[in-house]
Amino acid sequence: MKFARIRSVALAALLATSTPAAMAEATFSTKGLTVETALKAAQAALEACRKGGYQVGVAVSDRSGVLQVYLRDRFAGAHTVDAAANKAWTAASFRISTAELAAETQPGKPTSGIRQIPRVAAFGGGLPIEAAGSTLAGIGVSGAPTGAADEVCARAGIDAIRADIEF
Repeated sequence: MKFARIRSVALAALLATSTPAAMAEATFSTKGLTVETALKAAQAALEACRKGGYQVGVAVSDRSGVLQVYLRDRFAGAHTVDAAANKAWTAASFRISTAELAAETQPGKPTSGIRQIPRVAAFGGGLPIEAAGSTLAGIGVSGAPTGAADEVCARAGIDAIRADIEF
């Protein structure tokens, strides 16, 4: 009889924590870019760099840094594939521009060890894509003469989707 009572108390506790309110506290929702929106951002970034005379690679990752879209212009260097993808991964993962991360992780700074993490791209050209206070994705551009020029193109990609992602 004692075990039956313990089982019924345990069952009641389980049912109490399975209510919609309890389940709502145990889960969360996130926003992300559709592949069409990610592609639109990548195309706009690529076009901005073309207008500047640069052959680049452009990567857009989801909010976790997983590659969603990659575009490479015909004469972009082979290094642009990994560099752009790593910039997008870094921007999404750390939720900071890769140029800012580079400044914050200089040798001698307390966060300098971050540069030792595989895939961290601590140079300009990667930006988080944010809307309504949330990071939705990351965009990375590689192949322009400087990280600052890569970042200008990445910013053009974000600007092209700004109206689509504001909510």
